[in-house]
Amino acid sequence: MTRDPATTVEVNFDGLVGPTHNYAGLSPGNVASQSNFGETAFPRAAALQGLAKMRAVMDLGLTQGFLPPPLRPAAEALRPFGFDGSDDEVLAAAARDDLALFRAVCSASSMWRANAATVLAAPDTADGRVHLVTANLAGMLHRSFEGPETHALLRRVFRDEACFAVHGPLPSARHFGDEGAANHMRLADGHGVAGVNVFAHGEHRGGAFPERQSRRASEAVARLGGLEAPIYALQNAAAVQAGAFHNDVVAVANETVLLTHPQALDDAQGLYAALQARLPSLHVVETQGVSLEDAIGSYLFNSQLVTLPDGAMALILPVEARENARVWAEVERIVAANNPISRAVVVDVRESMRNGGGPACLRLRVPVDEAARAGIDPGFLLDEARWERLAHTVEAHWPEAIAPKDLTDPALWAQARAAHAALEQAIGV
Repeated sequence: MTRDPATTVEVNFDGLVGPTHNYAGLSPGNVASQSNFGETAFPRAAALQGLAKMRAVMDLGLTQGFLPPPLRPAAEALRPFGFDGSDDEVLAAAARDDLALFRAVCSASSMWRANAATVLAAPDTADGRVHLVTANLAGMLHRSFEGPETHALLRRVFRDEACFAVHGPLPSARHFGDEGAANHMRLADGHGVAGVNVFAHGEHRGGAFPERQSRRASEAVARLGGLEAPIYALQNAAAVQAGAFHNDVVAVANETVLLTHPQALDDAQGLYAALQARLPSLHVVETQGVSLEDAIGSYLFNSQLVTLPDGAMALILPVEARENARVWAEVERIVAANNPISRAVVVDVRESMRNGGGPACLRLRVPVDEAARAGIDPGFLLDEARWERLAHTVEAHWPEAIAPKDLTDPALWAQARAAHAALEQAIGV
């Protein structure tokens, strides 16, 4: 199909935080998730913080979309495990007989939409369409339930099959664990021209924390899109064991810029050389004096690196990065240096951060030209009125607080269902 590079922009689709946002510590290897286990969560504040971040991106002159959460608790996900009866009977029985499984189907982890899919840009694919390969998230029980729901949602949002190819998740197996865009980077001279796709992956090397993205899954994703000569880069084992469970915790790329921790990848210098050979305009921005501990604690690299309408780049950082003096000094150095990053924008997503997801985790990046944008369901692209409608829905229906004991309360299940129904109505207006 005919593409128009001049009209191609990147749209960030943020996950709206669901009404059952809680701290159940379900994600081994995620330092924040584990350390805040059992604390009281604030779903309403979490969703409003996410919406404020979306608004900040809109205020930069960029196009912003959103992806709603699936219904949680997910009673239907429990039925294959031998629980039956009404939805409330199923949930009550699971809470009594298998609390860990019950907590998994209550998770609001779909908010981190960087794990929804791997997005392959139209200039890179064999058929000239944007390909979205839904992630199977096989490495974590609570996230593995999301695949079919996310696939259905992506087909709903990216509805024009002339512009989009939405693939279901890879078969969920240990050898094909796929974590989506969190382990994929694209570098190019622009969103609308052919680029280089980099797939970061782990391997079985032992250690306390699992290495979630398999190379074989990345290879399958590349085949589905018909990519030519993708690059596969092994994650640094020390970074993974320090808490960089996804590559986007230690590196972020946008167009001609790769902002990275020196220990992000196993053979960083080899990757830089391979990229430079194919993209002479590349800027590799390695941080200086930022430890892995500081990088992971502040989520410096889990920032959104975006191209502004004037062609400059902005780094959208969590407030935790500003609160760490060593990290913030490095941010100021990067912004002042000779590279396209000219602005730092700080956002407060503390509720998401306490569960292990920063600004980049919350969004799925989708490059589209004018024709492809017209093929997106407009109900999922934000303007002033839609943003206000979402904010009002959250304020009216999301719980204020959820303590661990609240998850087993049928009143919370009923409130979550009512919030889900209200959100669907708001989207359909």
